[in-house]
Amino acid sequence: MMRTRPELTGAFGAVASTHWLASSSGMAVLERGGNAADAAVAAGFVLHVVEPHLNGPGGDLPLILRAPGEAPRVLSGQGVTPAAATVERMRGEGVEHIPGTGLLAAVVPGAVPAWLTLLRDRGTWAPGEVLAFAIELAERGHRVLPRVAATIAGRAAFFREHWAASAALWAAPVPEPWAVIRNPALAETYRRLAEAGRGKGREAACDAAIAAWSEGFVAEAIDRHSQQPHVDSTGAAHAGLLSGDDLAAWRPAWEDTLSMPWRGTTVHKAGGWTQGPALLEALGILDPLLPERSAVPGVADAELVHVAAEATKLAFADRDAWFGDRADLSGLLDGGYLAERRALIGHEASLELRPGALRGAAPRLPRVRAAADAAKPAGAGEPTRGDTCHIDVVDRWGSVISATPSGGWLQSSPAIAELGFCLGTRAQMLWLEPGLPTSLAPGIRPRTTLSPTMLIDDDGAAAALGTPGGDQQDQWQLSMLLGMRVLGMSPQAAIDAPAWHVTHLISSFEPRVWEPGGLHVESRLGEATIAELRRRGHAVTDAGPWALGRLSFASHEADGTIRAAANPRGEQGYAVLR
Repeated sequence: MMRTRPELTGAFGAVASTHWLASSSGMAVLERGGNAADAAVAAGFVLHVVEPHLNGPGGDLPLILRAPGEAPRVLSGQGVTPAAATVERMRGEGVEHIPGTGLLAAVVPGAVPAWLTLLRDRGTWAPGEVLAFAIELAERGHRVLPRVAATIAGRAAFFREHWAASAALWAAPVPEPWAVIRNPALAETYRRLAEAGRGKGREAACDAAIAAWSEGFVAEAIDRHSQQPHVDSTGAAHAGLLSGDDLAAWRPAWEDTLSMPWRGTTVHKAGGWTQGPALLEALGILDPLLPERSAVPGVADAELVHVAAEATKLAFADRDAWFGDRADLSGLLDGGYLAERRALIGHEASLELRPGALRGAAPRLPRVRAAADAAKPAGAGEPTRGDTCHIDVVDRWGSVISATPSGGWLQSSPAIAELGFCLGTRAQMLWLEPGLPTSLAPGIRPRTTLSPTMLIDDDGAAAALGTPGGDQQDQWQLSMLLGMRVLGMSPQAAIDAPAWHVTHLISSFEPRVWEPGGLHVESRLGEATIAELRRRGHAVTDAGPWALGRLSFASHEADGTIRAAANPRGEQGYAVLR
């Protein structure tokens, strides 16, 4: 299959991300002697500046790190719900569902403390050194992406009427595509974090920057801001529940991965507080249904897309019934359970949500409506969420990082004028219906869609991959893994290959609906394949030739070879390598 870009190989280091300025900043760190952690942190802070519609300092961050000679580890930068966040308190605000915009859905912002924790525990640079790239871009300015400009334009009237600080920061005036935009308030926030550790040792400087965020000037500003009511997607004004005490009480934590051997590699994901285990379950359901290896690399046929879509529906039904911060997922990947799920796949598309009886227990789904029956939320206006970013980094010593930052989207919550960013709205993924693994409660992590992946091959090679895409993240990663391990494609060819995903799941975002039988495909799958999928009962949406997926990839092979690849869709993701 023809590739859009060459295969990148080298032996020094690589950074792949969803924006070229983040990739080049991370690579500059590697060139100056930094390691993978230093480079990932620098790139992550740059993404806050250049993709503010996709992530921000007020958002979230899960990542997976493999250091040489060590098992992969997860760093959870998913902040928790406020201490005041109870179903009763939220019902008292007069809401039926947690709104997708505004302040009620805010959780502890975890991205910045998580990046600084990675730097402290695994890096070699000081906070001021890694923050310098983002500070310069925020202060001196950068050319704004057309998608950022369009996002601002779409929300500008709402900002001017309801969120004055957002209007002043982003829409005075609305930028034209590729105009230079600046965020001096954010530059000053980052400068103050760097200054907090000046004169201290490297690790102490990281701790000081974390304290300035979680217990100092940032927490104080967030506390004041959260008390001011703002209009949200309910159409009414609500204050937030998040307080400075919530920030002070929380810190990121290192955790074990959840993993599964598959076709010569072990796939590592974060736990059930993410949707990541659904990818492992889908792979386990699918494996006996797949050819061992395609003799000729090529585009997936209708049978492969069909069985992958059906396995995905089953895995995501389990996600919606069983996953959550404190959920017990034991048995999910057992052979007997996977066989039970596999037996449900037939020749025709299923049109039902079918969670399994995990460990023999009866499943329970939240009460939802099909998309065709659901009314648009009052006052929702523009979409209630942004999207996501992704970063993969490899250094010459063999450390590999896969990171998926998101949340704190400029369009989803009012800006904090003195800080230059807004809070996240991740609590919209929780329910006000009691008794679910994802029911609202104080001090829990919302079950996030953010889902980085690490592959550890049987020969010791390690690879990082991931993508933005909300509920689609693990689906597009499944498409890529099938391309690489079944259809015989290289990483770049597998990224370029036609992608697909189902919408036959309960959306993690407002409005919380599902689309029975929904299957979105890229038209490059071919007319005959799409016609066959429709004949089998899939409700197929042709999304266009290059519309689905924003995957990136970086690997360190057993012989020291480094590889990297990135997505051409949207014309902003790039991999750099030497």
